[in-house]
Amino acid sequence: MENHGGSSGRSRGPNAEHSHTDGSARGARTADEARTAPERRTQAQRDAMTVEIGYALLSAAFVAAVAFGTVAGPTLFLDLSDTAVRALAMTGVGTAVLVFAVRVVTVLVRFGRETAAQPSQPGRTSPDS
Repeated sequence: MENHGGSSGRSRGPNAEHSHTDGSARGARTADEARTAPERRTQAQRDAMTVEIGYALLSAAFVAAVAFGTVAGPTLFLDLSDTAVRALAMTGVGTAVLVFAVRVVTVLVRFGRETAAQPSQPGRTSPDS
């Protein structure tokens, strides 16, 4: 790979313009592209998503543990056959997995809806507010 002009080879960003032989500029956006292209997330938005993912995973783990304990817990206090203990344990595991998945999805979907409903520019309100 050739290195022109002492550049380190790193991109100068998404809007960096480079002249082509046909006179067009790579990286320059047309008006249509600017309207349809998604906006880049700010550091605060990325941090908020990270916190929300952590919350979703931790709260789902807690709810799954409670669900497992609710289903399989009686095996600790009741004198049951080995088959019944295994059945309750397997049912508890299945319930815990299902509850974990549902909790993660609902928390993240709710977060996605809340962030989509907020105005994209600070200080501005959406037309329906």
